[in-house]
Amino acid sequence: MTIDCCSNIAFIPDDIWEAITIKVATDSIRSLCSLRMSCKAAHDAGEADIVHRSVSIPPPHATPWWWCLNPEANRFFDRCMAAGNPELLFREALRELFIRRNENVGIRMLNSASSRGHAAAKYAMSMMLMLRTDNNVEKQKGLELYRELDAAGLLADSNARCFSILTVSWPGEVQMPRLEEQHTVCASPTCSTRGHMPLLYDYRRRAAERNSVHAFGRASHIPCIQCRADYDLQAFVNLP
Repeated sequence: MTIDCCSNIAFIPDDIWEAITIKVATDSIRSLCSLRMSCKAAHDAGEADIVHRSVSIPPPHATPWWWCLNPEANRFFDRCMAAGNPELLFREALRELFIRRNENVGIRMLNSASSRGHAAAKYAMSMMLMLRTDNNVEKQKGLELYRELDAAGLLADSNARCFSILTVSWPGEVQMPRLEEQHTVCASPTCSTRGHMPLLYDYRRRAAERNSVHAFGRASHIPCIQCRADYDLQAFVNLP
């Protein structure tokens, strides 16, 4: 449906149109395109960088295959990336980290995406920082990010988001970091579960292969937050 250029709605101020367009863009690309076709004011508002930064990007399994072959779609995604769309920054960060092996660039992209509220980017950032063995300050920063995600109940969903991107987008191309003993987060000599997370992860993995109920729960029953972080590190490096 188009809007009559002579109607009162055509005289809505530009900043209001921009706010409306941002709201619609957070729903879906399809909704944004429909709005932009409704009238010139909506079309012009859709050109703003903040709209491209805010638009909701569908998950890989829900993305039409022909988008990657469409020049107009590619230009749209390039514009979103240039505007700092957090979902696209997150995906490109994973590519830099685990395919191109460019850690510095990947970390910067994760930091940018997580600063804009992207939970999965924050999760990947926490994992990468906790894998550091040369900088204890960075390792502790990673643990703090992990605590925040744990408190918000976002760990499982964030892990699943990383799994979706790494397995659907680039099957067979991903090279995850190796997890060594020196990467262990829990350093408490009195912790009864310290050092046992690889065994728990292997138990959960084998249970999942048998479709057993024991595959569920991850390490949620473990009282030590640092040991739970060690479990998630095991899950993270074994994602693909």
